[in-house]
Amino acid sequence: MRRALAAVLGILLGLAALVLAAPAAQAHNVLQSTDPAEGSTVPVVPETVTLTFNEPVLMVGTQIMVHTADETMVNIGPPILVDNTAGIAVTGELPAGEYTVIYRVTSADGHPIEGQYRFTAAEATSYGVATAAPTMTPSPTTSAEVQASESASAEPSATVAAPPVEEERISGPVLLGIAAAFIVVAGVVAWLLLRRRPASSPTQPPEGSAPGAAPGP
Repeated sequence: MRRALAAVLGILLGLAALVLAAPAAQAHNVLQSTDPAEGSTVPVVPETVTLTFNEPVLMVGTQIMVHTADETMVNIGPPILVDNTAGIAVTGELPAGEYTVIYRVTSADGHPIEGQYRFTAAEATSYGVATAAPTMTPSPTTSAEVQASESASAEPSATVAAPPVEEERISGPVLLGIAAAFIVVAGVVAWLLLRRRPASSPTQPPEGSAPGAAPGP
């Protein structure tokens, strides 16, 4: 009985461990590298600023903004997504100095990833609208048309609408609750089974009689 009970407890605890490990397997997308690199100094601003993630990102809700030290926006057109890389083209007069890249992308699981970083251009340059085509190959989900008007005077928006989540996923606290329920049930079952005693016990000799004594006539 106790061996069977131990086997059942082992199975339940194994299931609980698998459930607890599930949130780690569902880790969100993370930024791996950028071009230009964060904190780096480049000769001039490249025609395309790119960000590389550890997993592909979705087009919906993805935005990348690049602005100068005086907060002049220099990016143009929609983001360009290729595999794990998201890029944005820049245009117009690009002075020497510090640039800030603000990004918000959508993971494949629907969760937004946002942040910002800076790099410095050693010299000024300029790109016309016609020459501001990105060096990346657009994905099928990317719009084929690039807006012709510049948004040099636009201020970057600090608030971006959260992308819609396509499907509802089980959150980490729910999974932890399920695992805890498994452990509680297993503990209750073990406690009840260990409290049980055999229904019959050996017959005890009557008080006052010596063990092995023969009954009287």
